[in-house]
Order: sequence, then structure tokens, then C-alpha cells
Amino acid sequence: MKVQKQPADIQPNQTRSRRSFLAAIWGGLGIVAVAEFLWIGASFFKPRKSQQNSDTGGIIEVGAVGDFAPGSVTPFRQGGFYLSRLKKGGFLALSSRCTHLGCVVSWHQESARFECPCHSSIFDITGNVIRAPAPRPLDYFSVVIEKGRVSVQTDKKIKRQRFRDKQVTNA
Repeated sequence: MKVQKQPADIQPNQTRSRRSFLAAIWGGLGIVAVAEFLWIGASFFKPRKSQQNSDTGGIIEVGAVGDFAPGSVTPFRQGGFYLSRLKKGGFLALSSRCTHLGCVVSWHQESARFECPCHSSIFDITGNVIRAPAPRPLDYFSVVIEKGRVSVQTDKKIKRQRFRDKQVTNA
């Protein structure tokens, strides 16, 4: 019986250690993939943080009562709202975010309505839904009028199911 000699540079355990090393690498990558999947899943179910306007501390002074003509809408990008001055003279600060999926709506003066560019929802000057798919009117913010100056409190969006006269702040 003849015994074969292996070359001096190859050891029988080297093949096994390479395989075990690669198996450990693949196992580690698998664990990382599962951890990422669980993290993404947990992030999906975690509630969103409320969107607060940290630049202004929550209150934005927008101007004097006389600066806004009845029947006008003025955008305020800094606060993320439109200030509507209704024909009767009252003020309503409407969120610029559509209640369907959160796209930014735009005001069209010629048609006197807000239009969502994403899914074509349409709202009137008070934020009521004229055309779906938006499920409810635009959210609004509290308006405060003191000494002839108009301020909007942007730290808390108020959700509503329909427009009511008590949502309007009169001068």
C-alpha cells in the first residue's frame, strides 16, 4: 500500500476552515438582512411624529386685518397654510396639505378653489371637498386677532368632517 503525500503548503483542514468561514459570512449577511426587514416593518407600523413648525414656535403673525381683502386667499409657505378671508370678513387658516395623501394643494384664483395636483381633489374657499378622492375637508389652524393684527397658531392642525361657521374667526 502506497501512501500519497500531500504537498507541504496544503493542509487538510484548510478546505474546511475556508468553507466554515464562508458559511459564517453568509450566515452573518442573512442575520443582517432579517434585522433590516424587521426594522423596516417596525418603522412602517410606528406612528408618525406630529409635524410641528419649529421655525416659528407655533405662532405666525401674518399682518393687519386690513391687509386681506374679503374673498381673498393668501399663501404662507413658512407655516404651510393658506389664509382665507371669507366674503363676510371672517378668517380661516387652511392647511396646504390635501387630506387624501398629503400633497400640497394650490389656490386657483380664477376658479376660486384649491386643487390637488396629485389626484385631482378640489376644495372650495372654506376647504370643503368639491370633488373626491379627498375623504374630508382641509384641516385648519386657529386664527387669533388681537389689536387689529392677525396671527395663526400652526403648532396644532385641527381635523374636521365638514365646514362650520364656528371655525371662522371674525375681525
